[in-house]
Amino acid sequence: MPQAGLPVFAADLARALDALGGVRVDIPVIQPAEPFLDMAGEDLRRRIFLTESETGESLCLRPEFTIPVCSAHIAETVATPRRYGYLGQVFRQRREGGNEFFQAGVEDLGEPDEAGADARAISEARALVTQFVPGVELSTILGDQSVFEAVVAGLGLPSGWQKRLIHAFGNGQALDAMIARLANPDSSAQPDASVAGFLAKGDVAGLEAHIEQVMQETGYSSHASRSPAEIAARLMGKQALDATRLSPASLDALKAFLALDVPLDRAASALAEFARDAGLEISVAQRAFEARLNALEARGEDLGAIRWRAAFGRPLDYYTGLVFEISAGDHNLVLAGGGRYDRLMELLGAQEPIPAVGFSLWLDRIESVRAGK
Repeated sequence: MPQAGLPVFAADLARALDALGGVRVDIPVIQPAEPFLDMAGEDLRRRIFLTESETGESLCLRPEFTIPVCSAHIAETVATPRRYGYLGQVFRQRREGGNEFFQAGVEDLGEPDEAGADARAISEARALVTQFVPGVELSTILGDQSVFEAVVAGLGLPSGWQKRLIHAFGNGQALDAMIARLANPDSSAQPDASVAGFLAKGDVAGLEAHIEQVMQETGYSSHASRSPAEIAARLMGKQALDATRLSPASLDALKAFLALDVPLDRAASALAEFARDAGLEISVAQRAFEARLNALEARGEDLGAIRWRAAFGRPLDYYTGLVFEISAGDHNLVLAGGGRYDRLMELLGAQEPIPAVGFSLWLDRIESVRAGK
């Protein structure tokens, strides 16, 4: 029996998904909240509908499909490669549109040809959107977190700053703020006077002893929180990060990379030229990037009709490489999006690394475009 609220084209879309060769999965609406809170990213976390079981377990209404599909795959201990298809309702607060809407998509788990799997995800998503919104001008934007990570690593920043920048990838405002701090460290942020001396001298042992003494005097139990050693390490690390300054040359290189925005048929040469001019060794990321372009060409995709935007990311923390979105119209209404999330499977409990890529379609938005709205 059809679900209430499904658009009229949903049955045809379901058949199109089945034709792609995936196993159709039925994911429960009520999900454990912890995986989404830990791995989905702040943008999604603040929009989840949370509740609690009688035993105190934190639960939520299903806000997306990727995490529960991957969890179900791990629980069933089936072999890879394996494809999954889905079509169902998701629940999350949105700035525009209803809080309950339908998504459909594909998750490709364990395919060793990562470039081929990436190209397949992009190509299939584009084909599905084109099929269900015929005659509408579409735009496809690609980004690549792994290339950004390679550039950040090549700049020689401390690992803490690399993590900060990578976490902000795709959030232009946050990334701009971090780059501004790297250009001009905030000297006004002074540590507490009681620990400033230890930090200035790099006296980890002294700082640890001081923190332990304060804990004892105030009756603060370390069993309920971080130990003195952990607190001291965090303070030392923060002090080092706050004092880090990016050299003018490195700052220019980072800005030059983030400004790259070219058709995909010019992306490989643009990336190579940037790396050469910046003096960065990112050849491993370049080879993977170019392999994806070759795989897209082999599938018959017109690279000139797709754009690579170096600063483009998607607001989900589990992405590790390719990210993409397909939009329609002058207002760039996003109809489909996806990407690669190679680390997610292990974080969810897989016993070995499992490469993964997938995409989702927003059915309410497709319906709106079909209706000419």
